[in-house]
This record gives sequence, C-alpha cells and structure tokens, in this order.
Amino acid sequence: MADVHKAAAAVGSAIFLVLAPGATAVLIPWLLTGWHERVPPLHPALRAAGIALIVVGAAVLLSAFARFVGEGRGTPAPVAPTQRLVVGGLYRYVRNPMYLAVAATIVGQALVLGRFELLAYAAVFLATTAGFVRFYEEPTLREQYGAEYEAYRGAVPGWWPRLRPWKASDGAKSMHRREPS
Repeated sequence: MADVHKAAAAVGSAIFLVLAPGATAVLIPWLLTGWHERVPPLHPALRAAGIALIVVGAAVLLSAFARFVGEGRGTPAPVAPTQRLVVGGLYRYVRNPMYLAVAATIVGQALVLGRFELLAYAAVFLATTAGFVRFYEEPTLREQYGAEYEAYRGAVPGWWPRLRPWKASDGAKSMHRREPS
C-alpha cells in the first residue's frame, strides 16, 4: 500500500510541478518576454551568473519535489499534502527552498535575457509567495503538525538560509501528521 501511495504522490507532484512552478518560472516569463533578449545583451559574466541561477534553481526545485514524495509521502500541492513534515535536505537550512528556487530561475532568466521586467516579476512573485506562506501555509502547518512545526519554524528561517543544518533532534523528533481529534 505504501508503494501505491508513493507512486500517487510522485504522479501528483509531477503534475503540480508542471502546473505551478512550470507556469510561474517558465510560462509567465515567456509571456512577458517571448524569450527575446535585450539588445545589446548584458555582459557575459552577468549572463553566466543567470545561467548558474537557472541551473541551481531548477536542481533545488526538483530536489525539493522529490523530497516531498520520499520524505513527506505526499506532494507540495495544498490539495494533496504530505503525511510527514518535510525537514530534510535543504529544508534543514531554510523553510522555503522551492519558492527561493523559483525566484532564482526568474532572476536568472532576467540576467540571461537582459530583461529587467523579469526582476520586477521576481519581486512580485516573492511578495505574493510571502503572503501565501504567512497567511495560508504557516497556519495550515501549525494546525497539522502543532508543536513539531513550531519547533522547526523557530529554528529554521523562512527566507534566509542558516549556515549550519538544523537537525530534527534539535527540537522535533517525530514529524508525523497529527490525527484530528
């Protein structure tokens, strides 16, 4: 039964990856720019930095999605949440690596294309995401995981990574979803 649930989580996560981050980090930047670069192009060093941001952002995003399936036994999608709080991998350093990864890919595209409207879009994306996290995700996680989430939230910053990885033994051992009472 666990394999069926994990397979369903993988399929759900793949669909959500295409729909949410795909639309946010690929479709909307394309709609804003048509992938046309600024003429003249930016300095090659800035373009190289942009490529690095895109590659790292995509790798972080894919890693986080895989962690939701394996560790969390669910998806990042609010309609199919995890059974366990995801606190491993990059989540030991920062609570929102997926959102930061999407923002990095958008900023990377801005540098590659020399299209500064993408920087404005990245700022709007982060502001919108921060509101979503504050008013939906955090209360939902607090309700689902209680004191365990609060311990994690108190130890791991939301947006600026820690220098050292947080360990579950630092304050939250059992990260299972609480049963409704």
